[in-house]
Amino acid sequence: MGWPFTEDLVRRRAEHNNCEIFSLEEISLHQQEIEKLEHLDKWCRDLKILYLQNNLIPKIENVSKLKKLEYLNVALNNIERIENLEGCEELKKLDLTANFIGELSSIESLKCNIHLKELFLMGNPCTEFEGYRQFVVATLQQLKYLDSKEIERSERIKALQDYPEVQWKIREQEAAYLLKRAREKEEAQRRMQEKKDEKQKQMDSKLGFAFPSLRWGNISVILCSPDSPQEKPNQAEADGEQERCRTVENDDDDEDRKFWEEPTPYTPESRLETHRYMEEKRRAKDNARESKKREKTAWTLVTAEGKVLNVNVPKYVRHLDTSLLDVDVQPTYVRVLVKGKPFQLVLPEEVKPDSSCAKRSQTTGHLVVTMPKQKVSASIKHSDCNTQQKATRSGQVEKLEVDPSKYSFPDVTKIVQEKERTGQGPIKLQPQKVTEAKKSSYDFENNEDVPPLI
Repeated sequence: MGWPFTEDLVRRRAEHNNCEIFSLEEISLHQQEIEKLEHLDKWCRDLKILYLQNNLIPKIENVSKLKKLEYLNVALNNIERIENLEGCEELKKLDLTANFIGELSSIESLKCNIHLKELFLMGNPCTEFEGYRQFVVATLQQLKYLDSKEIERSERIKALQDYPEVQWKIREQEAAYLLKRAREKEEAQRRMQEKKDEKQKQMDSKLGFAFPSLRWGNISVILCSPDSPQEKPNQAEADGEQERCRTVENDDDDEDRKFWEEPTPYTPESRLETHRYMEEKRRAKDNARESKKREKTAWTLVTAEGKVLNVNVPKYVRHLDTSLLDVDVQPTYVRVLVKGKPFQLVLPEEVKPDSSCAKRSQTTGHLVVTMPKQKVSASIKHSDCNTQQKATRSGQVEKLEVDPSKYSFPDVTKIVQEKERTGQGPIKLQPQKVTEAKKSSYDFENNEDVPPLI
């Protein structure tokens, strides 16, 4: 089936009107796989322009209450006759290009649309009828343009003069076309039933049993040898299963090639069948894609011996929303699920999970997990115990910190560093510091009459 014609669909296509549909004057619903035209006459009474081209609509309906409708485009649909437009009093332009209208006499229902000036019927079977244009011009005298070609006054006079004869020819050709359409419908139903039976046979053959079976009503009994246990498939059976999978894929390719290469008449039924086939293929691909997404890789977070491992599956470096993170603190490790992928870090010391918290840094935006340490055991040295007691009295809680030298983000408190001023400035104003004592020498003699060197 195509997309359902829902109020949500109409609202999404009415973004230019702030998603309000009661006051909507123009809407485009082309290429939405719509199979039935409905609800618009109740939801959008003020519509003036309605685009419905390239859908699967078989019948014009539920638009007669659109009194203000001026332009209706239903090109490239499955419409076979013109009807139910009498209530569109302001209709000026009607586009029925590339439909399946063979009942040309149905245009007589447009006589009530006195403001209709443009009509498009190109690509319909009725355009191949002899006298098609003369019949339309004589029937709809309010028209100004037919199939983008202006109707001259002389053309209309000639069409009116020949109208009785042209009308008789049109009726005759129309009757022949309707008989042909009846045969096409029967042939389409027969082909559809054959394909359904063939598909059922293929399903039965794929689900068939390898052993003979007996059936009583809806109960089947498989007959097998007691010496051949079925619950233990060997390697040969596994290889056979892979070969069957490859065979199924090849069968699907052959079926796809056969479908597109098979000659079929261009009818509403064949167009609908093509759409059904493409939709079925697309749904199968979507299901396969979803099943692959649901198949999660079994990540080894804890070994069979109970050893917790460091794991970094996400490898995310960009900012993520908090709702995509799930933090779990345990006494010996911390685990963060990033969009369902685990990041696990083994801690060097035990922490208190109940007193831990995870917050986003207000300055850097990083995830900060604060985990208080567990109480120090009695085996620790007496000096360390005194230090811990002092810290406890002062109200400070010792927490497990990551090595500051391994931070992956800058320290905002040390962005601007003060430079040392020692040794800068004019040389004359900066006294040099004596860094080393003068080396004594046995040959040195201090003469006070000699002035010191500067």
